[in-house]
Amino acid sequence: MKHRRLIIGYILLIWFVISFVTNLIGPLMPIMIDEFHLSLAMAGFLPFSFFLAYGLISIPGGLLVESKGGRGTLFCAFGLNLAGSLVIALQPQYATVIGGLFTIGLGMALLQVVINPLLRTAGGEAQFAFYSVMAQLVFGLASFLSPLVFRWLMADAGPARTVGVWVAFYWAFSLLFCVLLVVNRILPLPKLELTDSEKSGGWYAYRELLDRRDVRLFFVGLVAYVGTEQSLANWMSQFLSTYHHISPSGAGADAVGQFWGLMALGCLAGLGLLKLLDSRAVLALFAVLALGCVGLALFGSAQAAVLAFPASGFCLSVMFSVIFSLALNSVPTHHGALSGILCTGILGGALLPLLVGWLGDLVGLRLAMTLLFLTLFFILGIAGWARPLVRNHVVNFKKQNLERS
Repeated sequence: MKHRRLIIGYILLIWFVISFVTNLIGPLMPIMIDEFHLSLAMAGFLPFSFFLAYGLISIPGGLLVESKGGRGTLFCAFGLNLAGSLVIALQPQYATVIGGLFTIGLGMALLQVVINPLLRTAGGEAQFAFYSVMAQLVFGLASFLSPLVFRWLMADAGPARTVGVWVAFYWAFSLLFCVLLVVNRILPLPKLELTDSEKSGGWYAYRELLDRRDVRLFFVGLVAYVGTEQSLANWMSQFLSTYHHISPSGAGADAVGQFWGLMALGCLAGLGLLKLLDSRAVLALFAVLALGCVGLALFGSAQAAVLAFPASGFCLSVMFSVIFSLALNSVPTHHGALSGILCTGILGGALLPLLVGWLGDLVGLRLAMTLLFLTLFFILGIAGWARPLVRNHVVNFKKQNLERS
């Protein structure tokens, strides 16, 4: 394909942008609480508005890809991202930030729906696994850099210019999305051809899948996972500030960046373990480690919390992909529709952080965040009851040794 490398680079840039913009919310939470004099519950509506959009648009987004193709869906997504960023930049008030984040969330959800099949088409099916891993690494790099760039700019700005700095981010995002709209117009993108597993299959397929108990439980599992991930990412900085007097724009932002950086490293470790162990065993191992890290972060010393919060990112790293693959491998048909249902589980990133904030006003943030023990125990339970029709391939060293001898 002509311009293959250019198109793949463009898609990887989109992955970077999705991650960078999304993961700015966590470091901004304490700043917003201070700037707008918010309760924890009101602050919880910031991630709620963003991830609610994910839950609402994932299935319709799949239908849009089928009807409008890759270029048309990207155009809609970038247009929504631009509109949301401009709303926040022009009117940096609590209500407009909520509306802007919701609009950006709609655009980001559409981007995630379209870029995987676009990456497969541009890179070729034989190289899709390689480019998918590369995309995840780019995503992880942006997740790591976003809080660090935020800290660097906030440190240079000082308290008097706090509002101007975070608003400047959204002016920069507005310019970036304008550029991406132009690039999307002129770049020779390939015609998107969806595989059977990427097609929605129609509404009847969704009804048939939702009649299955295991599908509903896998959906709840992804709600639990994304809710846990976003609760940690969005509330850890505020937690460190409240209980250990750690600067949210300093070491608190660093902790958020390290959380995402260790999550990327955990993905690499998980890839190796999945070659050695059944995916359910890997899920159980990482869930137990995550329970330990969260417990230490919530009830340990300041030094322990600064280390345990980021370490929990490493433990969460494999959960989404393992739960997703267990679900797909447990159902023989309608994988495109099932993917839409599972992606709607990203709604957990809206619900759980909001619930943590609401409870935090009533009983304190520490006790509110103990909700994460429930979600992690549910994820641990998946490792016990999941019965995939196809198991992940593991290396049989005994067989290889026999063949060599």
